Amino acid sequence: MNEKLDIIAIGESLIELSTSESLTTATTLNKYYGGDSLTTAIAALRLGSKVGFISRIGMDCFKNYLLESWQEEGLDISHVKPDQGTNGLYMVSKEQNCTNKEFTFYRKKTAATKLSIEDISTEYIQTASLVYATGITQSLSISAREAVKEAFRIAKENNILTAYDPNFNSLIWSEDEAKEAFEEIEEYIDILFINIKHDSKIIIDSSSVNNIMKYLWDKGISTIIVKTDIEKGYYIGYQGKIEFIKYTNEDIIDNTGAGDAFNGGVIHGITSGMSPFKSANLGAIVAGLQTKKFGAIKSIPDKEEVYKILKGQDD
Repeated sequence: MNEKLDIIAIGESLIELSTSESLTTATTLNKYYGGDSLTTAIAALRLGSKVGFISRIGMDCFKNYLLESWQEEGLDISHVKPDQGTNGLYMVSKEQNCTNKEFTFYRKKTAATKLSIEDISTEYIQTASLVYATGITQSLSISAREAVKEAFRIAKENNILTAYDPNFNSLIWSEDEAKEAFEEIEEYIDILFINIKHDSKIIIDSSSVNNIMKYLWDKGISTIIVKTDIEKGYYIGYQGKIEFIKYTNEDIIDNTGAGDAFNGGVIHGITSGMSPFKSANLGAIVAGLQTKKFGAIKSIPDKEEVYKILKGQDD
C-alpha cells in the first residue's frame, strides 16, 4: 500500500554545473542537481512536506548520485523509472548580484523526455493531497504533455488539488506551443503561478493584475499567484480578494530557481492548512533565503530557518 503523501511533482531532473566565473574561462564547475519541478518538490520537502516525484532517470554516470541524493532528502522515488537515455544537464555562470548570467542546457532526447501516461499510476496519484507540474515538463515531449494531463485529470476526479506554473522559456518552445499546452489542462488547475513578464502574454495578452485575476477566476482557477519583478513581489488572488507580498530579499546572490522554490513554499503551506495568502508569505521567505546563496536546490533553506522568520513576523 502506498504511503500518504502531501505533494507529488512531475518533471525532469538535470545535473547542475555552476561557477561564479564566466563559462568561457572557468576551469572548475560545482556539481549539484536541478530542474524546475524538482526544485519545487525539494523546497516543500525541506519545509516538512511528504513529497513524491514522478520522472525517468537515465542510466548514466549520474544515476547513482541522483538517486542517493534524493534518498538522503527523503524524497519518495518509488515512481522514478530507469531509462536507457542520459540525464539532462545545464551549466550556469552567476556573478555577484546576478549582474551577468550565462546559461546553457542539454535536455533533448534525455530519459525524462520518455515520460508518458504509462508512468502515471492512479493509485499513486490518489495518495497525494496535491499534484504539481509545469510547462517545462510539458515541453519535454508530446508523451510528457499527455502524462501531465492524465495526472491532473486523475487528481480532479479524486478531489485532489492541482498546481501549475507555465514557466515559459522561449529557448525551449514557442508561445503557441506553451499556450496550447496550458489550454489542454486549464480545466483541471486549482492553483496557478504566473509570471507577469513571461507567462501572462501567452495565457492572456495583458499585464494588468486585475484583468489576469478576473480572466483566470472566470476559467474556474481558484487560487492565482502573479509574480512581478517590476514591483518586486507577488499578487495573490483568492475568493475575490487580492493581496500583495513583497520580495523578502533584494540583496540577491543567485536567483536561479527562486521562483520554483517560492512555489514549493506556497504548496507546502496550502497542503499544511494555511490560507493562500499566508502560504505565499511563506513562499516569499523561502525564495528570499534561497537567493542569498548559490545553486537552485543546494541553497534551499530548511524548515527551522524559514519558520523562525515566519514566527518572528507573527509575534
